[in-house]
Amino acid sequence: MGCGCLIALLAVSVPRFTLFFMWLFTDRLTIAFDSFVMGFLGFLVLPYTTAIYALVYAPFGGVSGFGWILVGFGVLLDLSSYGSSEQARRQRYAVEG
Repeated sequence: MGCGCLIALLAVSVPRFTLFFMWLFTDRLTIAFDSFVMGFLGFLVLPYTTAIYALVYAPFGGVSGFGWILVGFGVLLDLSSYGSSEQARRQRYAVEG
């Protein structure tokens, strides 16, 4: 149980690093995703959502209840990270230009 909490903390701070180690040392990504392509696309485009989805996915029941709230939180984290990086890019070009 303690390992799951550590993985959850890593997922919030560095999602791609977490996904890489989840793929390397556990079978969570294999259980959660039917194909390598879906997991890899999640790694590239929505890393927070992919990591949280893999953590809350149950082998026989899928994601349900509170798990979907956590996945939604992952989507918000992904969108906010893209939004903040875009804002930082605009500020950088405004100062340089």
